Amino acid sequence: MKKIHVKAGDNVLILSGKDRGKEGKVIEVNSKTQKVLVEGVNMATKHVKPKNMNQQGGIIHQEVPIDASNVMLICPKCKKPTKTGFTFLENNKKARVCKKCNEVINLVNAAK
Repeated sequence: MKKIHVKAGDNVLILSGKDRGKEGKVIEVNSKTQKVLVEGVNMATKHVKPKNMNQQGGIIHQEVPIDASNVMLICPKCKKPTKTGFTFLENNKKARVCKKCNEVINLVNAAK
């Protein structure tokens, strides 16, 4: 498994595809397949049959995972799409930082 530059809860910008230029929040990250699920982006229609008498069938719109290389993190401090880097703070904690404004985005868990 390879590490991915975004985490669940991050705001991202879509770089390519039919939703290029849209922003959304990451719902789920799958590091095994290198895909992310972004809220309100890459919507697909799914036709669902009712499974029992009480359930209603119809057309459902749902998000489909997109490749992690097609999204870029939006820094919460400077509100710009940016690459991320890592640095160590004074108390030997590892932190994810914005490459544009050098602000700490969040702390990284060192425990594996």
